[in-house]
Amino acid sequence: MKIGLFFGSFNPIHIGHLIIANTMATSADLEQVWFVVSPQNPFKKNNSLLHEFDRYDLVQRAISDNSALKVTDIEFHMPKPSYTIDTLIRMQEKYPQHEFRLIIGEDNLAQFPNWKNHDKILEYTGLLVYPRPDSKKHIFGNHPAVKFVEAPLLDISATYIRNCLKTGKSIRYMVPEPVEQLIRIKKFYV
Repeated sequence: MKIGLFFGSFNPIHIGHLIIANTMATSADLEQVWFVVSPQNPFKKNNSLLHEFDRYDLVQRAISDNSALKVTDIEFHMPKPSYTIDTLIRMQEKYPQHEFRLIIGEDNLAQFPNWKNHDKILEYTGLLVYPRPDSKKHIFGNHPAVKFVEAPLLDISATYIRNCLKTGKSIRYMVPEPVEQLIRIKKFYV
């Protein structure tokens, strides 16, 4: 099975993540997209990061009605911080029957050369890239292992959603209703 791997903090998961994942699942020659919930991104600070199990639960709630989308906790059982290449190797060892592709936003291409073993990632899975507003030119535009997939340009951020929650503003339509319900019940991000 061809599977796209969509890594992220998903702090919280929002409509932008879901639209990208669904677009990739239906437009990029993939059979499924798996959300890889990262306990700690080596490029991001850890403040205001909801516990990984809570973020996993939010993703699970968000995708429960779409059989083309799955969530994995594989990085919860790996050394932190999580490096993409190590996770890709672990995924291939655990699921040798699948063929994986890494999904990233176009804005990440500029710093992609700074990723651990980025050249091995290109060789190992290649990249499926979705557009991002205001992305800068990058050296991977014509790389044979990099495929650009047309997707809606959305400028929703988890930071904005967290700020809305802290200030008592509505997050309706920015996250799926079951996600908002759990956030409100457990008083996440306030």
